[in-house]
Amino acid sequence: MIAECVAPRCGEKLPALTIGPFSADHLARYAEASGDSNPLHLDPAFARGFGFPARPVHGMRLLAAFEPLLADWRPDLVLLDLRGQFLTPVLEGQKALLTARVAKIEGDGARFIAVVRLVAQTESGAPALMGEARLAPAAKPRP
Repeated sequence: MIAECVAPRCGEKLPALTIGPFSADHLARYAEASGDSNPLHLDPAFARGFGFPARPVHGMRLLAAFEPLLADWRPDLVLLDLRGQFLTPVLEGQKALLTARVAKIEGDGARFIAVVRLVAQTESGAPALMGEARLAPAAKPRP
């Protein structure tokens, strides 16, 4: 018998995760894997031309880093939707702090959707990304 999936509590904080520092190699490998070869992320002179002291990390790389954080927190839930707004760049050589909190629960019983607010911060504490994830009970629990 499979136990029913219990909804998380509103206001529940997820464990924080620090990612990075991001090297030139990290940026190049992400550009190749994602197909995003914007020179802003790859060419130091190009980035300086836009006023950045170093190349900015791809925003989608930061957003994607929330998926393992969410999966580790509740392996009994599946990610339905992930979105974010990019605010302040995280630069090459820097780390980012990812935090999240359950904002609301839609539905009830075993048929719920957990809405989780996401925040990535730069090393200086500025908001790099604010976003939202929606999760629901998995059809089958993951091992």
